[in-house]
Amino acid sequence: MYQKRCYTVKGMHCASCEVLIEKNLVKIPGVMSADASMKKGQVTIEFDGNPPDAKRLSESIAEHGYKVLDNGVAAVDDEPVPGSLLKTLLIAGLVMAVFYFLYRSGLSSVLSVNNNSALPAFVVFGVLAGFSSCAALVGGIILAMSKQWLGLYAPEATTRQKLQPHVMFNLGRLVSYAVFGALLGVVGSVFKPSLTLTTLLTLVVAIFMVILGLQMLGVRSLRNFQFRLPKSLTGRVADETRFKGRYMPLVMGALTFFLPCGFTITAQSLALLSGSAVRGGLIMLFFALGTLPALMAIGYSSVALTRQKQRAGIFLRVAGIVVLFFALFNINWQFNLLGWPSLSDISLKSHAAVTKQSDQKNDDEQLPPIVEGKQIVKMDVTSSKYSPDRLVARAGTPVQWEITDAGMSGCSSTLVAKDFFSGVTQLTQGGTKVIEFTPTKPGTYKFSCGMGMVRGTFVIVES
Repeated sequence: MYQKRCYTVKGMHCASCEVLIEKNLVKIPGVMSADASMKKGQVTIEFDGNPPDAKRLSESIAEHGYKVLDNGVAAVDDEPVPGSLLKTLLIAGLVMAVFYFLYRSGLSSVLSVNNNSALPAFVVFGVLAGFSSCAALVGGIILAMSKQWLGLYAPEATTRQKLQPHVMFNLGRLVSYAVFGALLGVVGSVFKPSLTLTTLLTLVVAIFMVILGLQMLGVRSLRNFQFRLPKSLTGRVADETRFKGRYMPLVMGALTFFLPCGFTITAQSLALLSGSAVRGGLIMLFFALGTLPALMAIGYSSVALTRQKQRAGIFLRVAGIVVLFFALFNINWQFNLLGWPSLSDISLKSHAAVTKQSDQKNDDEQLPPIVEGKQIVKMDVTSSKYSPDRLVARAGTPVQWEITDAGMSGCSSTLVAKDFFSGVTQLTQGGTKVIEFTPTKPGTYKFSCGMGMVRGTFVIVES
């Protein structure tokens, strides 16, 4: 079993120093990992065999102007105390169950917003987002980064001080949502990223969440992984020699505007339709204000539950499991958008297996009627499902797809069917959206909401 020791290091003056020290120390035979803290002036070494000598450690980092001052003291093991595994699983299971209930319950249908809604309605809309899909994406990022953000502060720092990164993260969200919302109100189409770009961006974020989630669970090979923004991109805002990396959360919060949460897409679309910089900016600002309580609650829990060693160990593991759970959801949703095989296919195949016999016997009844040369396909949309979620049409004949609002909200108010038309289509609130296309090749194709959460299949058969 590996052991740990903490060593005092002289010469660390910026967060980038930590990277140099860690990279050099792990090259020493027997050193499995190194975790340097500029704030504490220490480095924690995980080693196999005899403890590394301070002189040998100093020699490995001397070229950069650093020096190890003593032979170190045994570090407190951060493995969970006996019995904490059961607590971890129970708490993580409860959190995931609550999220899944909110995700499947369709509670978002209690509020439907449009371009003429009063601004306070967007606050409530944001609250719903904060406790559903935004929790899976943005809340997952906060949990994933909590360990690194806490490392910026000494153990004796107050809760108020440790909450600073979370305050900056949400401040960055508020400012960017207001600014970009105003831009959308004027020339929104210029700033509207493509579906492929946002999908790939979300996949990158999900992979990043997986790495940090595994890091929280104690995977040794990932312990030295740190997320830092390149100075060439962030300039003075993320200048670690001046600000010690503490303004990075501000930038990260601002960039969440471009992450495709279904509720966010709806708000962005309404800001675009507003045709006004003031109205567009206020719509997005009030929406971001609504997400604030849930995201700050997640941030506060990550700080408050780490003040005691036992709680800290349990919290990190609960957070790690929840982050992996959220990452799995996001990866699955993006696979739906790209039309790739996903976990959602299990339920779709199960449904198809049940209806397969009747489909084969009643092909003529399944096929839509043709009116004036077009196949009329009708579908209702609620906040959590399509009805029906399995559609049939003939190849080579134009389709008139009539999609009616039956209580849609959030993600379900947008539609993606990349095999039939490009981009994300905004559905009509309180009415029927008509989409026309001509299927050319028989097969089974997926379609989904703009985030991949709600999905269905379109079966194209030979005419």
